[in-house]
Amino acid sequence: MGLLGAAKERMSPRLRRLQALAARAIFDRGGRDTIEPVSSEELGHDRDEMVFYKASGRFYLRRAIRPAEVTGEHVFLDLGSGKGRVLDQAARYPFGRVIGVEISKRLCEIAERNIERGRRRYRAGAVEVVRADMTAYEIPDDISHIYMYNPVTGSMFDAVVENIVASLDRRPRPLRLICAALDPQARAGINATNRFRLVKASRGARLDRPPYLFVYEARRGASEAG
Repeated sequence: MGLLGAAKERMSPRLRRLQALAARAIFDRGGRDTIEPVSSEELGHDRDEMVFYKASGRFYLRRAIRPAEVTGEHVFLDLGSGKGRVLDQAARYPFGRVIGVEISKRLCEIAERNIERGRRRYRAGAVEVVRADMTAYEIPDDISHIYMYNPVTGSMFDAVVENIVASLDRRPRPLRLICAALDPQARAGINATNRFRLVKASRGARLDRPPYLFVYEARRGASEAG
């Protein structure tokens, strides 16, 4: 265990509570609600491969995309957008559109409220939440950035990756795939398509842990994937 990990282990419960309060004051100010987890039972998930709600890391998107890399021609998609934390962050970039896909009605409603509270600070042209099963959702062919924070696992994750590849087949284009907290099986599934190359693996400041953030870029065409 590294120094940062050891320090966290020694952190007192009182300090942990203060840290949580500080995070809420910074990231959930203005009445927003993104931090509190929601269990699979509360969400009514009926498949083991559907994951409970836990907020994405506060700096994951910032580590994956620099604002200067984004223009109004780019379109951002968050698959499994939950309460909309990453949508709120992406909307502060100059994307042409920001889209979130989430199956839970409860989480969609929370995300829409969070977006309305933050809208005046947004630079994106449009922000929307779509209630849908991501495994059946047809990826729009103008999407340039896709974000996933461990939304589903197993065969459901494989189905999502197939949908992404199908979109690339319909319209070959540059596409950045940003994935956080993926298990080795999911990473192997992405690699098995031979349609993406890993351009970044980040562990942030937690040097005692393996990488948790993976950034892929689509290969330029099927001829390069063979």
